[in-house]
Parts: sequence; C-alpha cells; structure tokens
Amino acid sequence: MSRSTRAAGRRAAPRASRSRARSHRARTASKAIGLTLLSALVPGSGLLMGGRKKLGAFVLTISVGLLLIAAYVGLTQRDSVLALAVSPRQLLVATGAVVLLGVLWIWVVVASHKLLRPVSMTYTSRLAGSMFVGLLCFGIAVPTTVAAQTVMAQRDLVGSVFQSEGNSKSATRPKVTNASDPWAKTPRLNLLLLGADDGVGRTGVRTDTVIVASIDTKTGNTALISLSRNWMRMPFPEDSPLHKIYPDGYWDPSKGNVEQPEFYLDSMYDNIPKQHPGVLGQTDNEGADAVKLAASAALGLDIDYYMQVNLAGFRQIIDAVGGITVNVNYRVPIGGDYGEGPGTNGHHLPSGYIEPGPNQKLDGYHALWFARGRYGLSDPSRQERQRCTIHALVNTVNPATLVTKYQEIASAGKQLLRTDIPQEILGAFIQLGLKVKSAKVTNIDLDKDKNFPTGKNPDYAAMREIIQKALSAQTNPVASTPTVKPTKKPTSGTTTKKPTPSKTTATPGAAQNLNDACAYNPSQTGN
Repeated sequence: MSRSTRAAGRRAAPRASRSRARSHRARTASKAIGLTLLSALVPGSGLLMGGRKKLGAFVLTISVGLLLIAAYVGLTQRDSVLALAVSPRQLLVATGAVVLLGVLWIWVVVASHKLLRPVSMTYTSRLAGSMFVGLLCFGIAVPTTVAAQTVMAQRDLVGSVFQSEGNSKSATRPKVTNASDPWAKTPRLNLLLLGADDGVGRTGVRTDTVIVASIDTKTGNTALISLSRNWMRMPFPEDSPLHKIYPDGYWDPSKGNVEQPEFYLDSMYDNIPKQHPGVLGQTDNEGADAVKLAASAALGLDIDYYMQVNLAGFRQIIDAVGGITVNVNYRVPIGGDYGEGPGTNGHHLPSGYIEPGPNQKLDGYHALWFARGRYGLSDPSRQERQRCTIHALVNTVNPATLVTKYQEIASAGKQLLRTDIPQEILGAFIQLGLKVKSAKVTNIDLDKDKNFPTGKNPDYAAMREIIQKALSAQTNPVASTPTVKPTKKPTSGTTTKKPTPSKTTATPGAAQNLNDACAYNPSQTGN
C-alpha cells in the first residue's frame, strides 16, 4: 500500500465516524422538535435516540426510579411525608432537591435537542427549534420555581408559627415524651382556640372568641365548647399561683355582685400579664397561659395547647381559600359598638348588615363580621356563628385549594396564628387534623338559661357535669338515644318551592351535630 493510499484512509476514517454520529439525527427540523418534546416528557429518551446510549439509559433509569419512589412514598409513607412537611431542615433540603432536579431536567432537554437536530438547517428552522426548546425550558422552570417557593413558604410558616420545645417557653403545656406517638396515653386532646381582637384603635388585646375543642385522638370526633366573653369569677386550678391571688375566681369582691367588665373572661388575656407580670413563671405568652388555666378549671378539662387567631389574619386566610359558604339565618351587623366594656370606641351603630339567606358565599371581610357581629344580638348566637365559621372553613379547605393557593394561605397563616404547639409533634397534629376533617364535629350546649343567664356568677360546677356527661356519651355512644330534637314548625310564614333542611335544637347538655346547628333556619332571630 502506497503512502498516499494510507493517508487517504486516515483522512477518510473521521468522516465515517461523523457519518455514524449523524445517523441518529432527525432528518427534518419538525421531527427534531417532536423528539425533543418526547425527551422532555420522558427524560433520557432523547439521549438514547441521539446516540448517547449509556448516559440516556442512566437518566431514564433515574427518572423512572424517582417516579416510582415518589408514588410509593406518597401512597404508603404518609407519616414520612407529614414529618418532612413540618421539619424546617428537611424542607430546606427538599427545596434544594427541587431546584437541582429542575436544572438537570432543563439540561437533558437542551442536550437532547442538540443531538437530535439536523446538522444542516435553515435559519428559520434553527430559530423555530431554539424557540421551542426555550418554551420547554420555561415550562419546566415555572413549576419548578413555584414548587420551590411553595416549599420555602411552608418552611417559613412552620418556623414563624411553631417553635421547638427547646426554643420556646410555656407555663401550661405538657412535656413531649413520645414525639412519634404523642397521643398514646391521651384519649382526648383539648385545644384552646382564641380569637384575639387587636384591631386599629383598640387598647390592648381582647379574646372575644374562646372555644375549647375536645378531640378524640382515636376517631377524630370533636366537641366544641364555647365560653362567653362576659363570664366573671373564672376559677383557677388550686395549684396555680393565680388561685392564691383570686381564690374566689377572677373578680373583685369589694365591688359587690355587679357587672365588672375589667374582670370579664375577654379581659383576662390582657389584664393579668399587666397586673401580675411573671406570676406564672417563664412563658412566651402569659395571657394565653392564664386563659388556659381558667378554662381548664371552669370546664373540668386539662387543656393541652392553645391556638390564637388574629382576626386580621383570619380575614386574609378566608380570602386565600376563596371564601366560605354559610347559612345566614338572620341579619348580622357589620360593626357597631355599645360603648361599654374594655376596648370600646364609644357607642355607634353598625355600618351595614349581612342579610339572611341560605348557602351564602362570604369573602374574608364579611366572614369576619359573620363570626364577630354582635350589636343587637345575643352572645350565644355569636358563639354559634363562630362555630359555624370554623366548620365552614374546615369543609372548604381541600387538596386542590391547598395546591393552588398554598403560598397565600401560608402567608396569611404567619399573620393568623400564634400557638404553643411544639414543632416536635406537628406531624402527629396534622394526622389528627385529617381525622377531624372526616369525623363528626358537635357542639356541647352548656344550658345558658340555667347556668349563666348573666355573666356575673356562672355555675361552673353544673357546666363541668354537662361536659363530662357529653364527652362520656361520645366515647360510648348509644345508638337509640337521639342527641338532637327538631324544633316545632313555625305557625306563620310562607313556604318556599324548594324545602330547606329542618334545623334541630340541641337539648341542654347534649351534643349537637354542627351540620344541623349550621343549617338554614330563617325562624331564628339571633336574640
């Protein structure tokens, strides 16, 4: 073989190699675009078709593996997912993983297109291919960014609202001994719900809404117990320092048996920390701890944790979930003030009313006044509307809402909530919350006419007896014993073409299902 022949062979070899590499490329720009789309939907397939078989097989295997792992974890490892959702450290790792996967996905799409596109392309075809790849990358980057922002919003919410047991102080909450199963020795979890009114122009903070939620930790069945804002003589446990200061309950005996607004239940949160700072020892929220102790003694329940709701944040979260649907049985005032009691701005009439009607969709502003409005109405009617508002919110929140509105919900949640629930048991709390959502929620009627016709001297002993009987009945239900009885039909008034569900009224001391309590019943007056 001559020298010229060997040289020609050496020059020809690279061209043959390039020819084999080009054989994997699409013949037309449109086909290359289609294969690039396939490579985005099935990461790794484009690399395989482009001749990078080992790399393509690796990427495809990793992609399928991640999908299978995600499906397995989502379907069978709910506890692990919940633990991740409430751990700031794991959420930070999850954010980094989401961003990394998004970047790698975009790289796979770009690399696949480079391998698949024809070598010779017109300017128009090259521009079309580049624009399509850019759109694909944008389509990957947007959900990746949203996912990362959502995870970070969750981390911010958890870190802002819930502190670890070691980084927070409480004079009343139980010590966590078993974070994986904190309810193992707790048949009922008692949670204090506080609605704090610290609006513009008000002096101090009033807890106009005080509700105890007693939750069966096995079934999720929940009993709601409302405490009236104008209760006086609230007792304290005998082993509490506050019992020594107020041995006959929270009031001033020297003033006599008269209404004492500065000793109402709704003033305790603000007044006790001011009058007796540090009396309970180390705590991050002395006002909430004082109300917990008083409610525990008054109702005969060991209250474990509190959750304080700021009313302005409540309005935001209602708007974030798209509003709530409630039945309005009578005109509910917007604003208005009697000009009496702590925090008043002087007497003035309501600026408007929420008119009666079934299945009304309320935004945050009107939902807030539906729960708060009391001018011309009784406290029990207000308490019932507050329970119905909570019930409507629980029923409104669903997976679709959480996915599409989560960042707004999390942002509102930071302004909405204050609590002594420690981070260590958040996973267990979420699991319990899922049980509550699908379980029965009832109201325990404390018999206002008999036990607290006024707030001056409530019969707390009688209330404790009612609560114990009601909770015992829920734990050991008797199928033949009705918990509610229907009201009598109105003697006057016209009937509608479409009959509405009849409202039921709870027997004093019995538990009433909130679906019945919150049904449409225009015969109610709110008085």
